[in-house]
Formats: sequence, structure tokens, C-alpha cells
Amino acid sequence: MECKENSTSKGKYEVTQEERRETWTGRFDFFLSNVGYAVGIGNIWRFPYLCYKNGGGSFLIPYITFMILGALPMFLLEYSLGQFSSNGPISVWKICPLMKGLGYAMVSTSAIFCIYFNVMMGYVLYFLYHSLTSVLPWSTCDNEWNTEFCYISKPSNTSTSNISSITGNNTGDLKMSSSEEFWSYNVLQITSGIEDMGNIRLELLLCLFIFWFIVFLCLCKGIKVSGKIVYVTAIFPYIVLIIFLIRVVTLPGATDGILFYVVPQWDKLLSTKVWGEAALQIFFSTSMGWGGLLTFASYNKFHDNMYGNAMIVPTVNCGTSIFAGFITFSMLGFMALNKGTTVDKVLNQGPGLVFITYPEAISSFPISPFWAVLFFLMLFTIGIDTQ
Repeated sequence: MECKENSTSKGKYEVTQEERRETWTGRFDFFLSNVGYAVGIGNIWRFPYLCYKNGGGSFLIPYITFMILGALPMFLLEYSLGQFSSNGPISVWKICPLMKGLGYAMVSTSAIFCIYFNVMMGYVLYFLYHSLTSVLPWSTCDNEWNTEFCYISKPSNTSTSNISSITGNNTGDLKMSSSEEFWSYNVLQITSGIEDMGNIRLELLLCLFIFWFIVFLCLCKGIKVSGKIVYVTAIFPYIVLIIFLIRVVTLPGATDGILFYVVPQWDKLLSTKVWGEAALQIFFSTSMGWGGLLTFASYNKFHDNMYGNAMIVPTVNCGTSIFAGFITFSMLGFMALNKGTTVDKVLNQGPGLVFITYPEAISSFPISPFWAVLFFLMLFTIGIDTQ
């Protein structure tokens, strides 16, 4: 009799929770929200850079391995916890109060991520604004922020003579491309040292505020609205990626970049660093353990089939990274040909891939402002999804 009463009270509790917790209006709302959340700017920026640094195709092997051994089980675990409990990352641990600190850690991690991620998205909005012009500001060396060491990286004799003259004056280490100077001296306005803090960049502050406000508008009405917004923000980046792939694979030198990407350097597989960075990247790019996946699943109906999504979403994430890699390395091969060097010497920093290398390559395209707007608009929609 006592067991029956407990069962009845539990049933009442579950009905109350179900009535209180809203659910997704459609299966694709949940799927696209998860794809948009898991696929972020790290797939476009961090993954290609790690491939570049760790032997191209050699990095793909441990990356796919950890996707199968790590991402798939973790997605299933988070979905199970969220869907079964219909609770968020803190209250879900009523099932085991000892683990409640894990929920606070998830929320804290997501909060810290939002702080620095939205700063990057502020940069994206800044670049998007400056792309709305007939001549891209990072494609020339006659702006007020440019220095005497600026050069324009284009496949022309003028570009070559500029670089040669700088090197001939023993200042080769000081030369900077026009896109790099735009990033360093216009966007960041890097000072001479830590003792010179510089001023608050009102333009960047405004971009940061605009992005936070847009995120607020997308989330203030709950999943009923955000679940529909993702039909645009989750699908649009893939349309742009396909367009970019068609464009960049036709560039001269693209084949060299693709070969660097897909041909493994087998000796790299013996390095624990390569395997470690692959594991970190799969956890970073899928946002596992941050509470977001668990929260999304908590809006599912109790008997929804989650197994398919637990398999498909991390696979789509991994596939997106690999797909973006073909675009990135095609551009790197194109730039290597322009600069008269090899692919492995084109790139030297991670963030520079999005804010230096991509803009530099895009500035060489015909109708370059159009491609720049398309690229940074894609990054913007990816950022909205991730938030």
C-alpha cells in the first residue's frame, strides 16, 4: 500500500512537471537547435588551425576516433538526463545531490564562455560593418592605421616588389599584410605594452552590446521562438559553406592546400600532443558537459526517441569541421601560391585564421565586399546559434 502511494505521488509530480515545462513544437526544432549549438565558430576557426598545426590528415584520425568513443556516449548521456528529468543542469542532480556541484560547474563554464565568445562575435559584427563598402579597408595600405611595413598580398609584380624592398632593408621580420595591420592597429589597436592600457573602443563596445541584445531577443520568448529562429540560423551557414567551397576549390593553388589537408603525416600519430588536442577539440566544438545539451533535451517529451539525435548531431558536427577544413586549406593553398611559399608556412596563429587569413584571401576575390559580407554574416548566425 505504501509503495502504491509513493508511486501515485510520483506520478502527480511528473504530471505537474510536464504541465509546467514547455516542449518543442516539432522534432526539427530540437534537432536544428542542437546542431546550431554544437556547430560553432570553433569548427570554422579552431579545427582547421589544429589540423594545420598537427599534420593535416593525421589530425583527422584521432579526431574521428574521439568523436566515436567520446562524443556519441556523452551526447546520449546528457540527452538521457535532460529528457528523463525535464530539469536544467542544476536541478537535474536531485537524482544524486552529491553531484550537484557538477551542475554549478556546467553553468559557470557556460557563463565564462559567453563572456569571451561574445567579444569575438563583437569583432565579427565590426568586420561585417566594414565589409559594407566598395573597397574592403583591409585590402589596401593607404589607411590612417597602416605603417610603412604594410604590403598587399596579391599575385602581382607590385606585391612582390613591395615585399622584396622591405626584406632588402633588413626589416623583413617587421612586414605585415594589410589585413594583419587592420586587425592589429584598427580593430585591436594594440599598444606598445601593458603599461599603456589604451582607451575603450566605443565601436567595439557598441558591437558587443548589439550582439548581446540580439541574443536577448532570440531567447526572451523561450523555445517557441528560438526553435523557429534556428531554421534560418542553423541552415544558412551550410548554404554559405557550400557556396564558398565551390568558389575556393577553383582558385589556383587550392589543390596544394587540399593535399596538405588530406594526406596524413603518419609520424604525427605517435605524438601524444596530437591525440590530446584532438580530444580537447571534440569536447570544445560539441560543447559537451556545459549543460546546453542537457537543457535542450529537458524540453523534449518524456517518450521522445533521442537515440537518433544522439548519433546524428555529433556526426554532423564532426562532418562540418572536416567540410570547413577543405575551404580553409584551399584558401591557404591559394595564399601560399600568391606569397611564393609553401602551405605549411602561411599561417602562424589561431585567431588570425578568421580575422586575418580569411579576410586576406577574400580581398583577392572578384566582388570581394560581397564575399566578405557573406562570410561574416555566416559567422554571425553561427554565433547566434551557439549562444
